Amino acid sequence: MRRGVGKADLFASLVVFLVALPLCVGIAIASGVPAELGLVTGIVGGLVAGALPGSSLQVSGPAAGLTVLVYEAVQRYGVEVLGVLVLGAGLVQLGLGVLRLGRWLRAVSAAVVLGMLAGTGLVLVAAQVYALGDAAVPASGLGKLAGLVSLPGRMDPVALSVGAATIAVLLLWPRWRQGARVVPAPLVAVASAALVTGVFDLDVRRVEVRGLVDAVRVPEGADFGRLMEVGVIGTVVAFALIASAESLFGAAAVDRLHSGARTDYDRELIAQGAGNAVCGVLGALPMTAVIVRSAANVRAGARTKASRVLHGVWLLVFTALLPGALGMIPVAALAGLLVYAGCRLVPVREVRALWRGHPGEVAVLGVTVVAIVAGSLVEGVLVGLAVAVAKTAWDISQVQVETEERGEAGIVVRVLGHATFLRLPKLLDALEALPRDREVRLELGGLRHMDHACAAALEGWAAGRGEGLVVSRKRVS
Repeated sequence: MRRGVGKADLFASLVVFLVALPLCVGIAIASGVPAELGLVTGIVGGLVAGALPGSSLQVSGPAAGLTVLVYEAVQRYGVEVLGVLVLGAGLVQLGLGVLRLGRWLRAVSAAVVLGMLAGTGLVLVAAQVYALGDAAVPASGLGKLAGLVSLPGRMDPVALSVGAATIAVLLLWPRWRQGARVVPAPLVAVASAALVTGVFDLDVRRVEVRGLVDAVRVPEGADFGRLMEVGVIGTVVAFALIASAESLFGAAAVDRLHSGARTDYDRELIAQGAGNAVCGVLGALPMTAVIVRSAANVRAGARTKASRVLHGVWLLVFTALLPGALGMIPVAALAGLLVYAGCRLVPVREVRALWRGHPGEVAVLGVTVVAIVAGSLVEGVLVGLAVAVAKTAWDISQVQVETEERGEAGIVVRVLGHATFLRLPKLLDALEALPRDREVRLELGGLRHMDHACAAALEGWAAGRGEGLVVSRKRVS
């Protein structure tokens, strides 16, 4: 039995390695850092996070969902500060895990999460379309979208052909199920592009190889001084929270793919934090649990955490023995890979389901997407959360005013539900419409909640009403 399990994990680790290799390189290039740093994060994701308890089959490494945020941070603070940012995020994750806050991090509006994925996917695709044709990429999200109008005239046709062919392979290869089970589509697409451009000596931009030693940079004392800056602290917190949320949501999704042990969310958070702390010390990209690699791991038959640890070993062996192979990969091919990955980040099915069941949530999603594209990932998430909270407050602020005519006994007015400032105009309109020459009995026992604004407004209305008003606060059973 043990031999069977060992063979299954070995095969699964090779499959995950083949999936992770081009993605690690592509995400690093898209993040504006040397390709080797993406491989370092993949290695640490396997050897460190993969060896720790939490989720037994989930695989960690650099993720497309953080590409936009990392790119913005590198452009603003420089690649030399990346290690401090990632180390700080890892320490925050460790603290959240020790405090057993893992489950609470999953309590985020689904609309905001979907909006974050969609916005990230759109910005990633917009940026990588430029790389498809070896064209310069505008800095802002709106600039990337606006520049698409004039982009066709600036694209290199050879590079564009390589990128388009890569996307075609990614779409067509999975249809051959037997082949896709043995060799993943990302590897086939990128390897084919490298082979064709090499054989025909096509003039396209290729990945620059610096070497692992030159790419890795341990943070220095001066770098830690940047942690006193408000913007840097905000980026650290954003790294930690977004990476944690993505990892824990991914863990829940992976648990649905297999019947083995369920994820311990607090331990998984600690594992992610430890991995990111190590990545930070090495100056590498931040890591999250990645659903693409995790699903490949499960579908390849993995039984234990050995498969994800071994995938890190294979990445390490490749980086140590074949670093020159990276220099054969066309940047346009990696751009095609990330365009494909970015499109898959846009959750079309989930948005359709949300529209059918909760159309109001789609507005929250839309605002989040627009804020991410117009500003940044951090700003978009914060705006989305604020809108989600405001929408929730509006939804639960349901106040109902019932009026009962009792002839000579006057009028009975019952206020029911949740009286908050959001519903104050409705409440005051109903009360001020009551005739002033009649006795009024105001029953507030049906209120489940009344905030200070409504309480003050009711007191003012009652004072202006004068005689002929009775207020009852007796609870309705």
